[in-house]
Amino acid sequence: MSDDRKSSEPKDTGKLPRDRTTSECSYTSDDGAAGFTGKRQRTTSQQFMVMSGLAAASPPKFVSLEEIMQAANGMRDMALVHQIAVDKDFKLTRPEPDPNSVQKIIKETMHKAFWDVLRTQLAEEPPNYTQALNLLEEIREGLFSVLLPQHTRIKQQISEILDTDLIKQQAEKGTLDFKNYATYVVSVMGKLCAPVRDDRIQELSETSDVIDTFKGILEVLELMQLDMANFTLQMARPDIIASSVELERKKFADFLSVQYDGLEHTRKWLLKYVNTNESVPKDVDYEKFIKGVLRSAFLQACADLFDWPENTDYPETFMLDVDRLEDLQQKTNRLILIATILLVAISNVSADLQSLASFKQDLKAHISILLQNIKTDQDLNDILPNVAEQVMNDLKEAQKKHGLPEMFQAAEANLKQQILDVGKPDHKVRSIVKQRVKEFFADIIESSTAAPQKVPSGLTALQKELTEVAGQFLRIVSHNSTVFCIYYYSIIASELPKPT
Repeated sequence: MSDDRKSSEPKDTGKLPRDRTTSECSYTSDDGAAGFTGKRQRTTSQQFMVMSGLAAASPPKFVSLEEIMQAANGMRDMALVHQIAVDKDFKLTRPEPDPNSVQKIIKETMHKAFWDVLRTQLAEEPPNYTQALNLLEEIREGLFSVLLPQHTRIKQQISEILDTDLIKQQAEKGTLDFKNYATYVVSVMGKLCAPVRDDRIQELSETSDVIDTFKGILEVLELMQLDMANFTLQMARPDIIASSVELERKKFADFLSVQYDGLEHTRKWLLKYVNTNESVPKDVDYEKFIKGVLRSAFLQACADLFDWPENTDYPETFMLDVDRLEDLQQKTNRLILIATILLVAISNVSADLQSLASFKQDLKAHISILLQNIKTDQDLNDILPNVAEQVMNDLKEAQKKHGLPEMFQAAEANLKQQILDVGKPDHKVRSIVKQRVKEFFADIIESSTAAPQKVPSGLTALQKELTEVAGQFLRIVSHNSTVFCIYYYSIIASELPKPT
């Protein structure tokens, strides 16, 4: 089971406050200068996903505010379902306020106040169990929330032992053993938790301070609730994916119904690779012909998403994936740079070093670390001098370790300059690597499988990383194709009508 889940709304009962949580299409590339782009700015209307029907020439339609809000709410629902469908690693997470934020300070203050009150009440003579009773009731409900339907006996046992009336009677008679209840709760949690929580349970069982024990109990219980929620989500994921296509189509259609020409950018993106002057042959099946044109155009158009220009609107059908696409583009550009610098460096060393796999791996690892945070061309040019120095350090260490002659000073200066030149957008090696990467991705998308393909020459050191990016992109493209193929087909068909 995974780690995370949103916590429930806090009850106004004086208990410890909880945190609020808020089909057929196919897919190549066109060349272009390599370059990084920063986070794209999208207008409010773009964020609102301005979408509509296919007929751009149809008159505008007046709609009510209620209709617009219903459509917007539908898009939020669709976004969650879509994320689960395209992200195999999706899981619910526990939100944490930013360090030093007002929310963080308030949360810590309230939690500290709760435990201080509990400690004070238990230290009274006789002990005051008001806060303790609330805490035990909260823990009982927390244990119930992580039980499976078949845990009937455990649920019955918890109900009997953590019975509120019984505990109140013990408190009134002065026989309540608060530490004993803590031991019992920890033992139950040990039976119910995922193996990943075993170490934490062991720590709780060895904690002597009763307040620290109960504090840890609530922390682990929250994690167990997250585990259970994600386990349930994992089990339901195939059903969610199966129903997501229909849901997304419906929500998208609902939104289109209250917008005007919402497929403008999609149409422009897709028709870029369609010869609109082409006539449909009279002796071929029309539907089959349109699907063939669509498959070819979609493949080429999808390759453009890896190199999307800054401040340019994405196709409306990909608006739910803009952040994911931008992230993949950044990862791809970094991999292109790493591969380029590796090729430049290796081509300038002796044959003895070129054959050393350990030298190449060290170079790759160190270059990757230095480039991990770059987002723009300026970031790249700022860091390249450090990259050049690191490459030279790795080179000299390898030469010394293996007893190889050092590089001449002129050759060393030449290599450093070649690495600095990688920052130029029209760098030839970088452009070639970029084209090979795009072709590699296109092959994987066209084959509809993320299984390892034959990696292009010069990129074998990055096969794992490239395949991971291609796999993520393939899931997005495949799902998008299934959901929106009807719109793509209509766009092509409207440009290539049936022969009369």
